[in-house]
Amino acid sequence: MSLGEESKGVVESLVEIVKEISAFSECRNPSKRQYCNLVRRVKLLSPLFEELKDSEASLGDGEVRGLVSLKAAVESAKELLQSVNGGSKLYQALKWEEIAKKFHVVTEQLEKALSEISYDKLDIPEEVQEQIELVHAQFRRAKGRMETPDLQLFMDLSLARIEEDTDPHVLKRLTEKLQLRTINDLKKESHALHEMVISGDEDPSEYLEEMSSLLKKLTDSVLTENPDMDTSEIEKSSMKHRSPVIPDDFRCPISLELMKDPVIVSTGQTYERSCIQKWLDAGHKTCPKTQQTLSHTVLTPNYVLKSLIAQWCECNGVELPKRQGSCRNRNSSGCASSDCDRKTINILMEKLYNGNQEEQRAAAGEVRLLAKRNAENRICIAEAGAIPLLIELLASPDPRTQEHAVTALLNLSINESNKGSIVNAGAIPDIVEVLKKGSMEARENAAATLFSLSVIDENKVAIGAAGAIPALVDLLCQGSPRGKKDAATAIFNLSIYQGNKVRAVRAGIVVPLMRLLMDVGGGMMDEALAILAILATHQEGRLAIGQADPILILVEVMRTSSPRNRENATAVLCSLCLSDVQYLKAAKELGAEEALKELAEGGTDRAKRKAGSLLELMNRSVEMVVDQ
Repeated sequence: MSLGEESKGVVESLVEIVKEISAFSECRNPSKRQYCNLVRRVKLLSPLFEELKDSEASLGDGEVRGLVSLKAAVESAKELLQSVNGGSKLYQALKWEEIAKKFHVVTEQLEKALSEISYDKLDIPEEVQEQIELVHAQFRRAKGRMETPDLQLFMDLSLARIEEDTDPHVLKRLTEKLQLRTINDLKKESHALHEMVISGDEDPSEYLEEMSSLLKKLTDSVLTENPDMDTSEIEKSSMKHRSPVIPDDFRCPISLELMKDPVIVSTGQTYERSCIQKWLDAGHKTCPKTQQTLSHTVLTPNYVLKSLIAQWCECNGVELPKRQGSCRNRNSSGCASSDCDRKTINILMEKLYNGNQEEQRAAAGEVRLLAKRNAENRICIAEAGAIPLLIELLASPDPRTQEHAVTALLNLSINESNKGSIVNAGAIPDIVEVLKKGSMEARENAAATLFSLSVIDENKVAIGAAGAIPALVDLLCQGSPRGKKDAATAIFNLSIYQGNKVRAVRAGIVVPLMRLLMDVGGGMMDEALAILAILATHQEGRLAIGQADPILILVEVMRTSSPRNRENATAVLCSLCLSDVQYLKAAKELGAEEALKELAEGGTDRAKRKAGSLLELMNRSVEMVVDQ
């Protein structure tokens, strides 16, 4: 008896979906590991579906229901894989935890569907049944653990987000990690960002400006690293003429002039901002070039194209177009540009200074949003005298006002010169007080502010001396997932200063770090190991870590975790073993030697060095025993 019509249709759909997934291109996004694991496991289900397709046996109701559930799960996997592979790399890096949860949900869905099928009731060869049971076991194991992010990527993104003039080395690492090495890569990323806005599949509004700013930094970094990089064939030919021909892509479709401030509308077309704004202000609801109805009127800066135009102008001796009314080039009467509304800012300053509690709360909230919006606002707000007024509001009895004030300071601190102004105005003790006693949101943003300020080395000393580290350790223990990450990032950065390592150890950080290290599904293993590695370089740190009985978990991490985690675990173990031979003996007894040999051959450069040192130390200890 052949398969019923329903089950036959389900099986044929499964065969086709797996074929589609098998044809997906290689993923180069931050979720690559999860993507590749899911693709590999789904592809391994193919023999089951092929066998059922060719089978003459009938299926029971339970097996049909199981296959229907499996079809839904495989379709969910396909949709997730498509969105990840074609999506924005920056968005995925910033929203890593949410995307990791999506992979986890799909994995649970697939595992549950496979559990509903009795393989021994299917007419399939024994070797196919064994393979499917093996894949099922892999899904079961994957369901029980959460992937951990790349800490280096997390740290570099944090720096790039809060530093106006980000270290070129940080940007270089980001272009490598995110596989945005060429102008073509960056064009694809820009397109992916705009497709995400247009499609509405995700809600990137919270991060859109930030992602656009990051993309501009990465584009400038790539162009700086490759000054001779060709931007188009048109540029090559135009250089042969005395008066260079402006590439069509650089002209506004409305004015036909070289664009100064290119922006993208919902249809994906790019225009000069002032031209398209006039078009919209006149009441038009369509895209001038395509005549399509605009789904929204948000204008997204096209930073990639703007950088290419700047590069083209420089190569061809054309004066770079400048936007008028910028705060950076304003006249003595202040800002004329809408980027920095001086009149509005002055009104808000008056409310911060003389307003009642409700007016101060509302004004602090507006300053918070304005400071988040763009770099010009951050300069104008600081120059209007907001920083001392916001610092005073850190002591407000109204929790919401306090949250707005500390978050406004966080947003202002993105500007490098504002960092100094905030510290010079005496903000650190007040921010630390919010970190200790504020609401959870205020504490999280206070931690993020301290991390931002600690980028300047001398501030690390002042922040540590103000008592921030015990409060950060407390947030690391009690905070929300976001709060824990903010606390860990701040502690890591502060602990670069030697004196703060001692403060962290004496604040009892090692025990909660070990808890985070052992909580595989908690998503904080990377941060915990990175902090332990930096604390282990100090004598008190090594002593505290050693008292936490860490050898077993360190050896396990060295065997099974990500390359960065294995590197940091090896660094911690190396510091311990070099300080006390008892740790070396314990590591050897727990089988560290095999993991060290593997790392010495295929680990990161630092892991190879540390593993080599430990192996040499182990060999030397064996020789000493033999000699005795």
